[in-house]
This record gives sequence, C-alpha cells and structure tokens, in this order.
Amino acid sequence: MYIVHSMVEVPEGKADEVIGLYRKRSRLVDQAPGFVGFQLWQNEVRPGELTVHMQWENKESYVAWVTSDDFKRIHELEKKYPDQELASIKPVVRRFEVVAE
Repeated sequence: MYIVHSMVEVPEGKADEVIGLYRKRSRLVDQAPGFVGFQLWQNEVRPGELTVHMQWENKESYVAWVTSDDFKRIHELEKKYPDQELASIKPVVRRFEVVAE
C-alpha cells in the first residue's frame, strides 16, 4: 500500500469553499488503475488546514496517475480557478510506503 498526503493551509474563511470543491471533484482518479481511496481531512484545531489522503495499491500506480493526461488536465483547471488566492496555494506533499499493518 502507498499513501500520499497533500496538505494545504487555506486562507481564513475559505475552508468551506475548498471543501465544497472537493465534494464536487471530478472523480477521474477513482478510475485510475491501482487507486484504492480518497479522503479529505480537516484539522479540528486549525480548520484552515486541509489534507488530501489518497491510498494506492503501490507506488507505481501513483506515479502512473501523476504522469497521466487526466492528472495534468485536472491540475491545469485548478490553476484557472477564479479565486487566484486559492489557485495559488501550494500543497505540502508527503508519500508513505505502508510497511506494517
């Protein structure tokens, strides 16, 4: 199992807007080979801290996704989001190999 976390700090008062975007996400990744699951987490102490948690069968599946045309298309759309403050947010990405269960 391979886990990817993308954490962002959302500007004050905009967490609900970002959560809404994720609730309406395209779900293209759901069809990617090796994709296991997606969750969006909100820090209960710092509500502007959001983390995308994705599970993959293995690292190769994740790499195939991030080099795919669908991935590129989705992230190009994000750059064109009308709220440029949100569009310019850079996530902190961390990747983990599951080594014990």
